[in-house]
Amino acid sequence: MALGSLPRFRKRTAAAGSPDVLKETSQPSIPDPATLKRATRTRQNAIIVSCFCYLVAIVFLILVEIGNTKGTRVLGDIYFFKLDLSDILPQAVPTTLSLQNSIARTLGLHDFYQVGLWNFCEGYETDGITYCSTPTKLFWFNPVEILLNELFAGASIALPSEVNDILNILHIASNIMFGFFLVGLLLDFVLMLLCPVVLYSRWWSLPFGILAFVSTLLVLVATVLGTAMSLIFKYALTSQTDLNVSADVGVKMFAFMWIATGFTLVAFLINSCLGCYCTSRRDMRTGRKGGKRLNPTPDSTPDSEKGQKPATHE
Repeated sequence: MALGSLPRFRKRTAAAGSPDVLKETSQPSIPDPATLKRATRTRQNAIIVSCFCYLVAIVFLILVEIGNTKGTRVLGDIYFFKLDLSDILPQAVPTTLSLQNSIARTLGLHDFYQVGLWNFCEGYETDGITYCSTPTKLFWFNPVEILLNELFAGASIALPSEVNDILNILHIASNIMFGFFLVGLLLDFVLMLLCPVVLYSRWWSLPFGILAFVSTLLVLVATVLGTAMSLIFKYALTSQTDLNVSADVGVKMFAFMWIATGFTLVAFLINSCLGCYCTSRRDMRTGRKGGKRLNPTPDSTPDSEKGQKPATHE
């Protein structure tokens, strides 16, 4: 038989759906650093904003914590509320007392008392703050005890009955507010330090979201208690016009509390959204979300190549 008449054999190309090809293409590829950084940029930016929010909240919570602890120009202006007794009208005055610069000083009282989270300060209009009590944990301001102890013998004042009625509520609210502010500050600090961990996996957003919710709840409740307590106390003391006592709420303290609450809330919302959105590094490596573009599948052959027949060799 002549050589030219020998049958010609064609070399078969590997089928696209063969097990070997599927085994090779099913393995996820490792993205290069540039691609990884570009794909997770949105998540990185969200984490940076979250950390910044926690940082701002921590700064203002610290100001709330240390406010009114000393009689300096800065700390002495940060208080929940301030009682002005300079023109108080007494029920009785002993005849041996001589008139001083103000009625309060004549009775043995100070012109004003202002309350912070850890202590209270007192002073005179002419001299400013003259004394601040020692900072005490779970502090609460008892105006009846403090004012009655400072009155000279024979002098008396008629405190409104509303003050006596709210003393127990004031005690409980002050203790809760103290604990919530302190724990909220610590949680914000921990979340700020560990927040970058969320970049690696969306699963980390679940525990972070829970902690962020607890922190937000604590700070919010403490802020609401501080606001309500100051306003109620002001109303109780100023409701009796014949006592002639005025009370002012601390604008700076209120602003610091609500700013800290707002930034803590924003950070919580960001951490909650990161659990469902924004590609993480784990998504890129496992092929989820943005990482699916890196793992070719058998059906991902370009259309220009689908219609071509496998090459044959004679």
